[in-house]
Amino acid sequence: MRYAQGGGLTDAERTTRERLRLQAVERFEGGQRNAEIADALRISVRSVERWRRAWRESGEAGVLSKGSAGRSRLSEAQIVGLERELEAGPVAHGWADQQWTLPRIKTLIGRLFHVSYTVEGTWRLLKRHGWSWQQPARRAIERDDDAVEVGRKETWPRVGPSRRSAAAGSSSRTGPGSR
Repeated sequence: MRYAQGGGLTDAERTTRERLRLQAVERFEGGQRNAEIADALRISVRSVERWRRAWRESGEAGVLSKGSAGRSRLSEAQIVGLERELEAGPVAHGWADQQWTLPRIKTLIGRLFHVSYTVEGTWRLLKRHGWSWQQPARRAIERDDDAVEVGRKETWPRVGPSRRSAAAGSSSRTGPGSR
């Protein structure tokens, strides 16, 4: 699976790639040219050039693996803290109603932990930790059941049937239905 399709490297593949980069570092230190290293390690010259630049700028640490790109930026303790804060509700954090939205949760994460997530990243974080979107358990407080019933019994019948006939018509201007 390619990166764009949600794939990526497993830990074993990441370790293998890191080992290749470290072999390249040994060859950099031995004075070999990029093309020679690429041929010996069976990789592209472009990759060797990129690794050499990282090695020059940061030493061996520049070519070490930085871990999975999909890892959470919050620790387990922060996740537990976030869950506690979400249970307290949006009103406890200054919002007017009791509805958690992804943008609100994103803002809360930023306020509490000084970590920036996108709305989509917030959704992935919540999903990864077993949270899901929920339907409200009750109806809105503002709902007026009497007004809904009046509308159903009195207003809706006055709206009347649709003006279109149920029979098939003709789109022709000279058709019998257009006279």
